[in-house]
Amino acid sequence: MPTTVLATKLIAPSPRRRLVARPRLLRLLDATIEPGHRLTLVSAPAGFGKTTAVSEWCARLAPAGDEAAPASVAWVSMDEGDNQAGRLLAYVLAALARAGLPVDPAEGDPDVAAVLPALVNDAAQACATDPEHAWVLVLDDYHAVTDPGTHEAVAFLLEHLPPQVHLLLTTRADPPLPLARLRSRGQLAEVRAADLRFSPDEAQQFLSDVMDVDLDAAAVTALDRRTEGWAAGLQLAGLSLRDLADASAQEAFVADFAGSNRFVLDYLADEVLARQPPEVRAFLLRTSVLQALTGDLCDAVTGQAGGAATLEQLERGNVFVVPLDPARSWYRYHHLFADVLRGRLLAEHPDEVPRLHLRASDWYDAHGHVEEAVRHAQDAGDHERAGRLMEAGLGDVRRARRDDLLLAWLGSLPDAVVRHSPVLSVAAAWAQMMHGDLDAAEALLDVADALLRAGRADPALRATWPDTEDLRTIGGAIELYRASVAQARGDVDGTLRHARAALDAAGPEDHFIRGGGAGYLGLGLWAAGDVRQGLETFGLAVESLHAAGNLVDELDATIELADMWLSAGRPGRARALYDDALRSATSGGPPYPRATADLHVGLAGLDLEADDLAAAEAHLEAARVLAERAAITENKWRWYAVSARLRSAVGDHVAALDLLDEARARYRPGFYPDLRPLLSQKARVQLAAGDLAAAEAWAVTAAVDTAAEPTYLHEHAELTLARVALARRADDRAQWPSRLALLEAAAAEGGRADSVLEIRVVRALAELALGTPDDARGTLTLALAEAPEPDAYARLFLDEDPALVALVPALAARLHGERPTSAPALLQGLPDPLSERELDVLRRLAGEQTGPELARELYISLNTLRTHTKRIFTKLDVSTRAAAVRRGRELGLL
Repeated sequence: MPTTVLATKLIAPSPRRRLVARPRLLRLLDATIEPGHRLTLVSAPAGFGKTTAVSEWCARLAPAGDEAAPASVAWVSMDEGDNQAGRLLAYVLAALARAGLPVDPAEGDPDVAAVLPALVNDAAQACATDPEHAWVLVLDDYHAVTDPGTHEAVAFLLEHLPPQVHLLLTTRADPPLPLARLRSRGQLAEVRAADLRFSPDEAQQFLSDVMDVDLDAAAVTALDRRTEGWAAGLQLAGLSLRDLADASAQEAFVADFAGSNRFVLDYLADEVLARQPPEVRAFLLRTSVLQALTGDLCDAVTGQAGGAATLEQLERGNVFVVPLDPARSWYRYHHLFADVLRGRLLAEHPDEVPRLHLRASDWYDAHGHVEEAVRHAQDAGDHERAGRLMEAGLGDVRRARRDDLLLAWLGSLPDAVVRHSPVLSVAAAWAQMMHGDLDAAEALLDVADALLRAGRADPALRATWPDTEDLRTIGGAIELYRASVAQARGDVDGTLRHARAALDAAGPEDHFIRGGGAGYLGLGLWAAGDVRQGLETFGLAVESLHAAGNLVDELDATIELADMWLSAGRPGRARALYDDALRSATSGGPPYPRATADLHVGLAGLDLEADDLAAAEAHLEAARVLAERAAITENKWRWYAVSARLRSAVGDHVAALDLLDEARARYRPGFYPDLRPLLSQKARVQLAAGDLAAAEAWAVTAAVDTAAEPTYLHEHAELTLARVALARRADDRAQWPSRLALLEAAAAEGGRADSVLEIRVVRALAELALGTPDDARGTLTLALAEAPEPDAYARLFLDEDPALVALVPALAARLHGERPTSAPALLQGLPDPLSERELDVLRRLAGEQTGPELARELYISLNTLRTHTKRIFTKLDVSTRAAAVRRGRELGLL
């Protein structure tokens, strides 16, 4: 269920009909957007008029309909529901687009790490086009944000947005942003409570012109002093004072106006409420459970008609309602007033509160707002109803990949409610798998199975479950998640058994179950070592996902499919898959699907094996930028593992070991078969670093039986054990050629050409170590002759003993000769050699993508791409794209 952007949250509150002239404050706000300032922080306690002052200033800065205004304003009114970085960015993008900045509004929850750099680039391009125009992005009520990820996203914008784009936050408390750094750089402008306080003259004007209260100067001064210029206090006082016609009563009120904020607030609220007609007072209390108010909703909650008219009456009477849209159909209460109303409601009618929330839940459910319906059901304490609503909305939430919302929902339900519903039990099992608790996941799947059996025997129980698509396909879903648990545990037989059961249970149109079942069947076959059958079956899974129009899951599956082609010894097929998937993922611009970062990691691995270290590093950097929101959570460890291989390739083994430790800390058993265990990878780095003792220590603890039937899941560890034995010149190294022959036969039978190639390399190493170099040469020659794509492999040989490569002159020439992707010699003949980035741009210019498409793919602005292109043209002495490509081919760069 994607985030629905409410247009009312993008509209600055309209200036009140009667406002106090505050030229001093407006001049102060004008100064905050002078050149050099990146952030204006309007920070003061509740009720100091922050929003009113800023909205008035914005209306003056950028009058509606004035296209010649020197600035544009983008406004976002924030609340507790915006405590997710993706949700906030959806509103920011919509607000900026509404203000005229050429950005694409997000659909659903955008992937933050993908959107942020794209937003910065789009803003930079727009500002370069019109450098004199300013943009002000207002985040009103920013104190509602408590999520660290959201703060990080805002900090990124502060650091990287062009100087013409200015952020303004109104907040009750200083946010955890780099304020000290901004302050030291002179980039922070601050408006504090002292600046917002009403002066006695302003208080006089406010009370007389806005509140229609006529007080003498002495009384105004006393009231202003006791409220300390607090706008809300003055307004609350004015509401009470205007009903006190007698001057002596007014004087007594002002004289008694003292005490703590809470006491004063409670006292004035009592005075305001006490002077309302009974029906209005009842309306105020009962509708205080709502965060937003509209006539029909208020009618549903109060059980009375006339809600819209009452809201209009409250606005005219300045009774703390704030219009949320120009049509004045939606309102909210002033936050302080709402707090007081809710407190009074709890004190006077505690038994009514749950019923009011349930009425609100019913209204939101009937109007298709499941998220709000769930929240009110939870506030009512009706967890059973909340659970039923969650069941109804589960499919939309899952399809929209709103995993954070789903996890929050499930975490809010009592265990008994979850265990009453097979659908919620399966969803909770998924949540436990996300947390890495496979035992808990399996127990919940057992609960779901038991419930299904009980439901078949007891129609009355079955009738208590909402009749949803998730319930109709629950049998297949249980088997599918059991296959997932088995896969995560390395239980190949269990994976295959449950995957087949899921397929048997799925109907012809159950694309999710059919695609998932075929996927796990393919993964199980792959893990069992049969890559031929795995590829065929997993390919059907991807086709099923494509048929269902599920791009997100299709891209996720592409990563596994590419890895299978690698197992088959076909890096070229893997690269084609990654390239096609990356084009699909980025063709529509941000927000990018969650697998985008993982596609870059896959390409980095291919480039690394080909010894194109610069290209590998570029893909890893792109993945790092995207990783927070455009990566599959359970795959994030892969970035660290590939980065470790890159650091090891350049001889930085200490950094490689640290990165592998980071990978282990993030590793979760999941979708992938664990074919390259991280501890085994670490032992290989230790060998490369010359730390034989550490590698031997791993070998002692490695749970691999080298006398048992070979398995694909243990193959990587066995080959590492062989390398350790050869490195320490162990007495048992003579046994390895025969063991390697068994591994080779098993790999060949399963169509795993990648494994066959590596096994033969290790076998040649063993033969060389045993003093039979002719045998080693023959083994290595055979390996190269039979490998489907031998030229795609470089690090496999470069990371081994140089004496091995020297056995085959043709291999040595290829590995140690000139490779265009790694600083080719021809480049050195240019007066000004191309940089690695310019080489990357040149390679992409040889394709058919347009300039904007290339810029998106490279995560740079169109202007930056043009700068790179201009430099390439200059260095190659050409003037067109076609000429640059021709010259690049002549120089061997392409």
